[in-house]
Amino acid sequence: MSYIVKLGFSPCPNDTFIFDAIINHKIDTEGIDFICDAEDIEQLNLRAIDEDLDMTKVSFSTFLHIADKYQLLDAGSALGTNCGPLLISKNVYKENEIADLLIGIPGKYTTAALLLKFAYPEVKNTLEFRFNHIEKKILKDTIDAGVIIHESRFTYQEKGLRKIADLGEVWEQKTGFPIPLGGIVIKKDMPEELKIKLARIMKNSVEYAFKNPESSAEFVKEHAFEIENDVIQQHIRLYVNSYTKSLGTKGRDAIKFLFDYACENKIIDHLPENIFLG
Repeated sequence: MSYIVKLGFSPCPNDTFIFDAIINHKIDTEGIDFICDAEDIEQLNLRAIDEDLDMTKVSFSTFLHIADKYQLLDAGSALGTNCGPLLISKNVYKENEIADLLIGIPGKYTTAALLLKFAYPEVKNTLEFRFNHIEKKILKDTIDAGVIIHESRFTYQEKGLRKIADLGEVWEQKTGFPIPLGGIVIKKDMPEELKIKLARIMKNSVEYAFKNPESSAEFVKEHAFEIENDVIQQHIRLYVNSYTKSLGTKGRDAIKFLFDYACENKIIDHLPENIFLG
């Protein structure tokens, strides 16, 4: 039986690296026709909230709110250590000044925004910007500081900006878990046969990427915001790792902890069932 699946992925190198084999027909897609959209992660988050995509990359912060409607695939996630978003600024601020700063975030549903609250619960003043605009807003003094993700973490110092805190490091120190940034989700109400196929196809696409790392180079560079090859490779090495192949027990435990934290802090009102496929 053939299916049409609306697929969303971000243009960031870690996503294009692992989705290349699906999108460019380098593996068997088992009769599934994918309608593919590459969009900023916050746009994907919003579309998932609207249930507009069948299969998509989302921030784990967003997954908290849609886990009644979507399930997480075992392959394709971005988790890890020393890979969290950074809080940066142009000026030097003391720890007790951070609560009063106007801070740019790459979207209220991003994990970056959640990790900012986790590290600095007293912060109240935030503004949303597309992730690759935050550095410019700091340099123009539109905001005092900003939370950066993706390729920006490798280039911010070249622009005269400085790190206030590594928000992922705060998470790791306080929880002992790897940082859950984003994952691949599919709609729960799809036919079981289709869900099993999509899980298998995603796993095969990730495995193809690991076995053929140069195969996606053109596709990755075509979508990347920072086009320097060394920046792209640093990005992929940081966010594509063993957790991308499979969440494993530790990865699943990190995500369960995130759900427990969100429930205890009234970010969500209940713990959803069956958040993992399989």
